[in-house]
Amino acid sequence: MDTITLWQLAALAAASTLVGFSKTAVSGANTISLAVFAAVLPARESTGVLLPILIAGDILAVLVYRRHAHWPTLLRLFPAVAVGVVAGTFFMMWAGDDAVRTSIGAILLFMAGVTVWRRRTGSHPPPEEDGTDTSTRGGRIKARSYGVLGGFTTMVANAGGPVMSLYLLSAGFRKLGFLGTSAWFFLIVNTSKVPFSVGLGLIDAQSLLLDAALVLFVVPGAWIGRACVGRINQKIFDRIVIGATVLGGLQLLLI
Repeated sequence: MDTITLWQLAALAAASTLVGFSKTAVSGANTISLAVFAAVLPARESTGVLLPILIAGDILAVLVYRRHAHWPTLLRLFPAVAVGVVAGTFFMMWAGDDAVRTSIGAILLFMAGVTVWRRRTGSHPPPEEDGTDTSTRGGRIKARSYGVLGGFTTMVANAGGPVMSLYLLSAGFRKLGFLGTSAWFFLIVNTSKVPFSVGLGLIDAQSLLLDAALVLFVVPGAWIGRACVGRINQKIFDRIVIGATVLGGLQLLLI
């Protein structure tokens, strides 16, 4: 991080703006930011730099959508997410940059494929009410599966956004419920990851200095996202989330 050029800093600033936009408009879009950070910085170190940026975006998203969260879904997810975070921490102890990028990219593409297949075959409930698919036995099993996967991916590469986006879509969440539940989920989860990241050496004084220069770019992105979200209809919203997930997965595999 001592040799970042002006162009690389500009790319990181643009990616930070996209974080703000994704937190208040299209959650899966921040996989593009993840890919940019991993391209400019070493993949492992990039996760430590990106985490405080994501937390800043989470705080802004909670301020905007705090009343729209579905807490029964959150409480059902957190135990499984904790298992995934612990598993991700052990994985990060030995995994190199290539292993991190390849595994997360493959997982994102697989989950996007599963979601598209479920939507085409009609094997998920119509999104008439937020969280319609979380109270059944099958819904609970799915929540645990996505929770573990989301915890693992968010720990190893801050890539839990697409996994949880796919889960919330498949569970029948509408736009505001999706954003409110996602905002609270990631504020709590990302904050809880800080001690693990510090222990792994991913967050240090040098990374926080870079964060101080980038965090201000999150605010205009969040403002643009809040202004745009009301103009995006539900079908387009769903397609953008899935498309951003596929794009982020491909970028991770091809970097």
